[in-house]
Amino acid sequence: MTQDRRALVVDSDPGSRDLVCETLAADGFTVRAADSGEAALASLQRDPVDLVFTASSLPDTAGLALLESIRGLPDPPEVIFITAYETIDAAVKAVKRGALCYITKPLTPDRLLHLTRKAVEEIRLRRENEALRRELDRRYTYKDLIGKSPRMQEVFQLLENLTGTESNVLITGKSGTGKELAARAIHAQSPRKDRRFVALNCGGLTETLLESELFGHVKGAFTGAISSKPGVFQEADGGTLFLDEIANMPPSMQVKLLRTIQEGEIKPVGSNQTVKVNVRFIAATNRELLQAVEDGIFREDLYYRVNVINITLPDLADRTEDIPLLAGHFLEWFAKKLRKPVERIAEDAMGLLMDYSWPGNVRELENCIERAVVLAKGPIITAAELPPSVRALQQREGLRLPVGITLEDLEREAILRTLAHCNGNRAAAAKMLGLAERTLYRKLRLYGASRPAATLQG
Repeated sequence: MTQDRRALVVDSDPGSRDLVCETLAADGFTVRAADSGEAALASLQRDPVDLVFTASSLPDTAGLALLESIRGLPDPPEVIFITAYETIDAAVKAVKRGALCYITKPLTPDRLLHLTRKAVEEIRLRRENEALRRELDRRYTYKDLIGKSPRMQEVFQLLENLTGTESNVLITGKSGTGKELAARAIHAQSPRKDRRFVALNCGGLTETLLESELFGHVKGAFTGAISSKPGVFQEADGGTLFLDEIANMPPSMQVKLLRTIQEGEIKPVGSNQTVKVNVRFIAATNRELLQAVEDGIFREDLYYRVNVINITLPDLADRTEDIPLLAGHFLEWFAKKLRKPVERIAEDAMGLLMDYSWPGNVRELENCIERAVVLAKGPIITAAELPPSVRALQQREGLRLPVGITLEDLEREAILRTLAHCNGNRAAAAKMLGLAERTLYRKLRLYGASRPAATLQG
């Protein structure tokens, strides 16, 4: 942790200043000293440090004023106040204004080392958290949603237009298309990005449980409520709340949700008191919500409250040109995560991925690639490592139907292929097709049994 071992000691008292400098240097710190606030700021501007020890009172400035100046630097260090008992109030104020902590005189090497090592550990943890936040920002910004298809480019443009806004958003799309990822991307580029993103799936919850999850409850509100619990609105206060599968919400909950969005307040279950909340609201559904309104399943007034901005995510089958990009991304991710030297996907395996219908959309593709990486015996994923549902495309000769084919041509092809499959046995073919033998004979005379049975193959 050499990057955390640079310190500046600011004190006009030579004895105190030297004691701190010598103690830190003996523990491996690179230490500089200053005897005034002006000298300290000049030193920090020339060469930043990670930790500043400063007396609460200096000849040319108060310690609090120096703290404010330090916090205004581009990459401010952590600050520890050195104080006598008569100036302890100033040190307490300093901590409230952003100082890491304070230490009282008389100083001893043991106390200094104990405090300093705790400070270094806290610096390390803060930096790790900052790095994690940067990684989350990188992962969830819209530009990291993968897709070169026109459909996804439209989605990206919508997301870009939402940058810096706080309007309610409705995201529609089938299961597995990435609705929560899109919601996180919206949050990550909003004014609330430094506050919490809280997600709740409304599907599969009883009405009582959903109400408690949304609005919280007080102790004794119902059997088993042994303590008070905040709901997701309170957890997301100041940030973003994402409600998935909102179409599954019971009518009574729709009324309460509408009131919360309109009034900006909730009432926990079992409480007579309302609680103010301030959230950016994003909803999602895999159903056609306007149709649910027309069917009387979803409230029209709530629909217009949540559907200020609408984003529709396409099925993976409607953007097949994105499959190689997504598959390559998941391959790299899981190879690194699982520590397997898998480098690419074989051409025939990629062909199967491109031809598969992906009813589970991007989530199914992700699971497919994870499975393939786990099973891979070398650097290349082959068709053998793909799931049976995808691999089955190799075993069946499904008809490839050209646009504009007539029903007569389709029937002819089915009869001729079935007859070929039955090795010319007309009785067996008739049984397989569900036709009377006489009907089959008539159709064969019409179509000509000698014609080849491959006219529909692509």
